[in-house]
Amino acid sequence: MTFDGEIPKQREERLLRLLDLGRSLTSELDLDAVLQHILETARTLTGARYAAVGILDEQRRGLAEFITSGASPEMAQAIGHLPRGHGILGLLIDEPEPVRLHDVSEHPRSYGFPLGHPPMHGFLGAPIRIGGEAWGNIYLTEKENGDDFDDEDVWAIVVLADWAAVAIRNARLFSSSEQRRNELERAVRGMEASADIALAVGGEADLSRILELIAKRARALVEADALLILLRDGDELRLASHAGNARPEPGVTAPIADSTTGRALTTQQPQRVDDVQAGLTVGSDRWGMPNAHSALIVPLVFRGTALGVLTAFDHIGERAEFDEEDERALRAFAASAATAVSAARTVEAQRLRDSVMAAEAERKRWARDLHDETLQGLGAIKLALSTVLRGDPAAGMDTVRGAIDQLDREIGGLREIITDLRPAALDELGLEPALRTLAVRITDREGLTLDMSFDLGDVRLPADVENAAYRITQEALNNVVRHAAARTVELAASCDGVALRLRVLDDGCGVHPETQTSGFGLLGMHERAVLAGGGVTVEPAGPDGVGTQVLLTIPLTPSRA
Repeated sequence: MTFDGEIPKQREERLLRLLDLGRSLTSELDLDAVLQHILETARTLTGARYAAVGILDEQRRGLAEFITSGASPEMAQAIGHLPRGHGILGLLIDEPEPVRLHDVSEHPRSYGFPLGHPPMHGFLGAPIRIGGEAWGNIYLTEKENGDDFDDEDVWAIVVLADWAAVAIRNARLFSSSEQRRNELERAVRGMEASADIALAVGGEADLSRILELIAKRARALVEADALLILLRDGDELRLASHAGNARPEPGVTAPIADSTTGRALTTQQPQRVDDVQAGLTVGSDRWGMPNAHSALIVPLVFRGTALGVLTAFDHIGERAEFDEEDERALRAFAASAATAVSAARTVEAQRLRDSVMAAEAERKRWARDLHDETLQGLGAIKLALSTVLRGDPAAGMDTVRGAIDQLDREIGGLREIITDLRPAALDELGLEPALRTLAVRITDREGLTLDMSFDLGDVRLPADVENAAYRITQEALNNVVRHAAARTVELAASCDGVALRLRVLDDGCGVHPETQTSGFGLLGMHERAVLAGGGVTVEPAGPDGVGTQVLLTIPLTPSRA
């Protein structure tokens, strides 16, 4: 086409419009928006009634997508399935060069149109090449004025196809970079979540708190509406913790056999369910999610043993279903979570064993005290009274009086044992009077010098805190009597509303490093402190190793202060 050195008016207008289009397309990074803009511009430039973009499949032998403009929803429904790249559309795929036809139905490659398709005669098509390779094609049909597509239309559509290639490439690069960024962000979130769990294992031994942390981190990792942790309990899976918008009944269970969650557990393979109503054998309403649409179930596996499953419901965001990336991220996280659960269970089991052993040691001590003192004393009284009955009652009055004195002593001993079991002063008067009574009774009996200081205020502390403080003090004072060979004992307790702090200090022979955390008595002290939410340390009182110091700290939350 030649124009004697001048640009025709029609081409000049189209050129200006194409330049405006280029500027707008280079700033648009959403591929769908780019394609719609291209189609609308193509119709405007050429006067075409219908326009479409066909996107080639990976083999470049057919169309993977077909996007249209100009056809009403009713027309699209009447046409039915979209073309796959046969007939005239296939001609452009096989020979990626511009094609212009007066009547598409007259071409040898024409297959005709399906029922419901509107009549189309004039046709114009041009390939879209990206990086020298065919990416797709632009198709135009039926000019509004009934004319054929002319040379100016061909020129405009070829230029438009070049602009389209640039814009599509930019959008694809942006989409690819966004995808990589999202993948990196998800990987970082996964590592952060796993690091949080690892730190929790090191600093937290309470299984319920670790499960709560796992549920919250896993939910955030896959952007779920709710996440539940189900742990194996015999032939069932039992709810152990949850986070998000689920409202399950506490401790709800489901059978492992013949259930989707059970299949994830037994096969140790994730289960992704896009339709909960059809894909879950145990309804989501059991887990407090009656309106759930999708689910992702990932097993918690530690050293080949499935401990339970993580169950996520409903992805939050543009898509309601979980994808392969969600599954991969949650599966990687579940490995760390399973380790944390196993470690916490081991600590919990050891804590229970230590508690049982400490309780058994206390029972042995009470049995020994009853046998060696009270029982033998009562036996001696029985023998003395039997002697009186066999002799002269008048001459046995001194023996009877001695028996009464012995009974008084045994009654006192039984009272001490009862006080050890549960001191009345602790229930009736509070922690400070109970500690004073305890310390005075033990030190007076053993001839120790006692120095006490208290700053507990007038507010009663929670029962479990007071009980732990009393028992730990009792065990610490008994250890002073049994092992320290001390002369003086100091007892100090204070509470500032933030924490209860208690100290027992003696000037005895000190504590050996190997026994600072061993022995049933010390294990019992540690167990009681942990159960009350605090901690206890047993260490030498000074740098020379003389004396022992027991320090107890129990933090007080606002609701417990």
